[in-house]
Amino acid sequence: MSLLALLTQGGLVSQLVAVLLLAMSVASWVVILWKTWLLHRAVGDVARSTAAFWQSPSVDAACEKVAAFDRDALVLPLIAATQTRAHGTLATAGDKAAQLTRVLRDALHAILQKLQFGQILLATVGSTAPFVGLLGTVWGIYHALTGMATAGQVTIDKVSGPVGEALIMTAAGLAVAIPAVLAYNVFGRSIGRIEADLEGFAFDLRELLTDGDNIRATAERSAGPPRASEALSEIIE
Repeated sequence: MSLLALLTQGGLVSQLVAVLLLAMSVASWVVILWKTWLLHRAVGDVARSTAAFWQSPSVDAACEKVAAFDRDALVLPLIAATQTRAHGTLATAGDKAAQLTRVLRDALHAILQKLQFGQILLATVGSTAPFVGLLGTVWGIYHALTGMATAGQVTIDKVSGPVGEALIMTAAGLAVAIPAVLAYNVFGRSIGRIEADLEGFAFDLRELLTDGDNIRATAERSAGPPRASEALSEIIE
């Protein structure tokens, strides 16, 4: 018997289960292919972008260099967040270190949301697809038992169809769930590595900008007001 014949004779429940498993499989594979492409690019882009930043003479020059490597905008939002200022709001409360921590944290969360997009779908498919297939299995067995009860004589052709349908649903549920679970674990590891690199870059960027301001402030304080003799000489001149 063909697969189409098995699904046709299975009834509405079996057909709905088959359509649901097909939709879950298509959705998970679309996410798997897209995230494979995205994360493969992201690993190299983040490494090249951070290297280009630290090899630049200034932040403005670094933005131009990073833009050439950061194709998915994973590093540039962190740099851009440090250049924005909102005067007269609570966001400017506190010293510059606290402000940089706040804006870098918000930018990092937005980047991680982009990287983690689709992970919930893969986790949901991986955890529910076997049970959806099990629903088709239970319905197939029930269909077989009712066929045996209504038949005056139990023959193999009365039982083989519903039992075959039940076995196919079980296999289909596993076939949908296994790739989703494997992809979820692999992508989670890649996202964790990229997240660690971005967090390290954000920390170093914060320290760079904070220490630069501290050095200038210390130099200004150490210089102090002009001495009386210097002021008098300037007036005489």
